[in-house]
Amino acid sequence: MVTLPPLPEPRTEPDGSAVIRVLSYNVRSMRDDTAALARVITACAPDLVLVQEAPRFFRWRKKLARLAAASGQVVLTGGGTAAGPAVLCSLRATVERTEDVLLPLVPGHHRRGFATAVVRFGGARLGVLSCHLSLDGAERYEQAGALLDRLAGLGVEHAIAGGDLNERPGGRTFTRLTATLQDCRTTTPWGGDNTFPPAAPDRRIDAILATKGVEVLGCGVPLGLPGVTDMDLRTATDHLPVLAALRVPAV
Repeated sequence: MVTLPPLPEPRTEPDGSAVIRVLSYNVRSMRDDTAALARVITACAPDLVLVQEAPRFFRWRKKLARLAAASGQVVLTGGGTAAGPAVLCSLRATVERTEDVLLPLVPGHHRRGFATAVVRFGGARLGVLSCHLSLDGAERYEQAGALLDRLAGLGVEHAIAGGDLNERPGGRTFTRLTATLQDCRTTTPWGGDNTFPPAAPDRRIDAILATKGVEVLGCGVPLGLPGVTDMDLRTATDHLPVLAALRVPAV
C-alpha cells in the first residue's frame, strides 16, 4: 500500500480559524469487526465523525458509546433517534446545540433521518450534518433538498454534510447537492477515491460536502494513512471511510 502524503493536523490558527479533520463512515450497525473499526477511526484522528448506520435497536446507545470511547471520541448526537446517522466528536469541539431530524417515511422504505449539530473549534463556528440517503432515486432526490434546507436552517455561515449518498458523482441527487456545496474530494483530492465495496471498491457513493467558505485541504479514502491497514479497512464494515482536512474561518 502506498503511503499517503501528510494530511494537515488539527489546530487553531492565530486568526481564530480552525483546521479540523472530518471522517464520514458507514459502520453497518457495528455488525463486523468493531476493534478494527475503532482502530481505523483512531488512526484518522478526526475532530468529527459522521456516522451512518449506527446501531438503532437493542442497547444502541451503549454500543455507540463503546465505539466512541474505543476511538477517542464522545457521542454528540444521533443513532436510533435519527434513524441511523450519528455524530461523534473529539474534546476539541465546543457544542452549541444538537438536533435529530426524522424524514418523511415512504411506505415500504427504510426510515431515514439527519443527525445535526452546531459546534465551535477555537473561533470557528460550524454546522454539521450526517446523512444516509435512500436507495430509491426519487426519494433520494427529495432528501437532498431537505438536506440543503436543513443546513440553511442551522443559522451558521459555514457548514459540512457527510454520509452515504447511495449515488455516484454525476447522478441527479449528487448534482443537486454539489450545485450548492463543495464536493470535498473533487475540490482537493487526497488518498483514494472509491468507497464501496471495501475489498475491491469500484464506486464512490460516500462523500463529505462543505459550504463555499470552507477551505478543503485534502479529502479521500485514507488508504495508506499511518495506522490504517488494508485488513482493518476490509473487516471493519462494508464501506470505506472518507477523511477530509478542512480550514473553517473564524466568525
